[in-house]
Amino acid sequence: MGVDRVLVNAFDTRSVPAADRFDHWVDLGCRSLMPAWVRSDHENDFRAWLRLVDLGGGVQVSAMAYPSVRVRRPEALVRRSDPEAYQVNLILDGHTTLCQGEREVSLGSNHFVLFDSSRPFHGWRSCSPDVTTAIVVQIPRAMLALSANAADRLTAVPIPATTGVGAVFARWLVALNQRAEELTPADGHALASVTAGLLTAVLAHHDDTHLARSPHPPHDVLRVRVRDFIRQRLGDPGLSVAAIAAAHGVSVRQLHRLFEREGVTVSSWIRQERLRHCCRDLTDPRMRDIPVHVIARRWGFTAAAHFSRAFRDAHGQSPTDYRHDHADPDHPPTR
Repeated sequence: MGVDRVLVNAFDTRSVPAADRFDHWVDLGCRSLMPAWVRSDHENDFRAWLRLVDLGGGVQVSAMAYPSVRVRRPEALVRRSDPEAYQVNLILDGHTTLCQGEREVSLGSNHFVLFDSSRPFHGWRSCSPDVTTAIVVQIPRAMLALSANAADRLTAVPIPATTGVGAVFARWLVALNQRAEELTPADGHALASVTAGLLTAVLAHHDDTHLARSPHPPHDVLRVRVRDFIRQRLGDPGLSVAAIAAAHGVSVRQLHRLFEREGVTVSSWIRQERLRHCCRDLTDPRMRDIPVHVIARRWGFTAAAHFSRAFRDAHGQSPTDYRHDHADPDHPPTR
């Protein structure tokens, strides 16, 4: 009996007649990633390839090469089908122009660009002399610790992939796509979390740097640092608003005002982050034998009844039912 592997779907347009190549390529891409309208001057003989890697949990890392295309995702298509995801394009070779909201960005090789599936966008990709080569990451919004304000600041903004954490993430994506056939579903689940963590690090670093160099109010810079401080200490049941405020040299009242700007309290944001990590662990095949209360304690919930109530309020079901509903049918949880 063979070992299960993550889903890899590879397609080269040369495997079908020239007249069918464009439609096949677009159909596979739109079924697997977020739907969009695509046109090209090369539709009569569209020479391209696409390699889709599904890590599970809605996280996909896809490599592709294609000639010039024009892409549109209008409001009508957003309303019809929205995966509620972020998509990050890493341009390895070629040139891309993307418009989302009131921002337009043009970027060449070795840059990332982020866009949001819940907002319309359009773009065009040209290539010189042959094709554009890119890696596309699609990841559920819920997996990234990214506020709405940060997303607004970072969509359609060029992010370099040649230095620092951006370079680390770029190399990670290339290696992940190349080695996908060697991965089991449990590997895929774990690497999906790593991918989300690395992407969060890239975006947080770029946002922090951008804020530090721009005329944004100081509270925006402080908010980034406070959130990072909290994320690193979610497992500490003693994490308190007073301790967070003291660590950043502000009063408790100032800290509350910082979060009120985004319509949340400090405590509710901490709870949301803890629950997000608990959800991830409850659906991780490698942790299927770990009791629910142990996972809860790992992320700072010391009282089982409090955790169960908070989880049910957020997800409409108990942690145990959530775990079973999201379990791999071949490896159901034992507790």
